[in-house]
Amino acid sequence: MIRYALHCDRSHAFESWFQSSSAYDSQVKRKLVTCPICGSAKVEKAIMAPRIIGKKGRGRATPPPEPASTPAPEAAPSGPTSLMMAQERELRAKLKELRDHIVKNADNVGERFANEARAMHYGDKEHRPIYGEASPDEAKSLIDEGIEVSPLPTLPEDRN
Repeated sequence: MIRYALHCDRSHAFESWFQSSSAYDSQVKRKLVTCPICGSAKVEKAIMAPRIIGKKGRGRATPPPEPASTPAPEAAPSGPTSLMMAQERELRAKLKELRDHIVKNADNVGERFANEARAMHYGDKEHRPIYGEASPDEAKSLIDEGIEVSPLPTLPEDRN
């Protein structure tokens, strides 16, 4: 997964996750990436600072500041273990944000997911964001046909 900082033609800034850079390119080309604030499909990548932590600096690295719209993470004790805990909390928060965004902005087609995805891919139905259920075999078949699919992340608190 890759996270991109994006902005629309009306200068609204937001972030989104993609399976790969080619998945981003494909979705932008099909106008599936839209601004969550105004709905504009004229979206571009914003400049981002990479988060790279070398082997020698794992305990000392400080991540770049988050955008002003993102709430500050909870303060945690310092050290390599606490850094990993903070990174895990941040990752879980981002994954929850991704799930919430998909659930809010896409249609749940349930067990019809594979059929709906195929119909849109082959032009039988209009493209729209969807999510639903597919067996591992159905998902593999969709991928083999060139249909982009990704599993929704499941977090431990989702299982309770």
